[in-house]
Amino acid sequence: MTLQQLTYAVTIAETASMNKAAQALFLSQSSLSASILNLEKELGFSLFRRTNRGVSVTPEGSEFLIYARQIVNQYRLTEEKFILKKESKKSFSVSAQHYTFAVKAFIEMARRFQPEQYAFGIYECKTGEIIENVRSYKSELGVLYVDDFNEEILQRLFADNGLTFTELFPCKTYVFLAAAHPLARRASLSLEDLQPYPCLCFDQGENQSFYLAEEVYSTWHYRQVIKASDRATLLNLMIGLNGYTLCSGILCEDLNGTDYRVIPLQSDKIMHIGYIRRQGSILSKLGEIYLEELQKCNVHILPEGGAL
Repeated sequence: MTLQQLTYAVTIAETASMNKAAQALFLSQSSLSASILNLEKELGFSLFRRTNRGVSVTPEGSEFLIYARQIVNQYRLTEEKFILKKESKKSFSVSAQHYTFAVKAFIEMARRFQPEQYAFGIYECKTGEIIENVRSYKSELGVLYVDDFNEEILQRLFADNGLTFTELFPCKTYVFLAAAHPLARRASLSLEDLQPYPCLCFDQGENQSFYLAEEVYSTWHYRQVIKASDRATLLNLMIGLNGYTLCSGILCEDLNGTDYRVIPLQSDKIMHIGYIRRQGSILSKLGEIYLEELQKCNVHILPEGGAL
């Protein structure tokens, strides 16, 4: 197996075509095909399925390409810096559940640096995608929570994917709703109080396991549940339908505005907010700064259902 073969495999996956990959690599298609066949023979499995419509990556090939891309990208960065003498941008990205405080911490971190020197990325996504993004090196860190209900399953998923979870801070459970909601002035709320109103939650796509839900009490028998795929839609549903969701209670008024409230839920449920990263990995300087900013978000909720 050579770096050249890895480059060939990555290019084929990116173009989904032997012909287009051969053109991009300035090779004949027969030479490219022969090189990939030799690589597949050495590996003992097929990287691609060949059809008249092009090529697609096999399940085994998908896992192999995660590592191949890392090697090819690192080689290109090394070549640019030390051979071509190009100054490449440092990169940092994070994947998170739909937490405003995760975005705020990212903003504060990014403000410290010149944009022309760094390439940043933040992805609000499903729980399963967070795990995959950190596993596959798309993100250095993943921000999510565990509690007594999902911890055993999530810790097993983390271990299976070569990840470790580190707690940042614990949070009690709060009800997140619009300031105009009929219950918005209550000092605290129970699940029974909320029963007449629609419960809002984030859709987890094909993997709808209760253990991957972003909201606590995912198995509670709600009168109505409405799923949303993004935070903006969920906030609109709060205002338009008097919906609510259960959360950590950490809001950022400068990002959310003043149209929403958090009210303590009458519950002993504790959310342990934390982050995942690859086992044995060393945090980058940007990662350290981001975690510092996340820690600053652990502020006290104002009394009487106030908003932060």
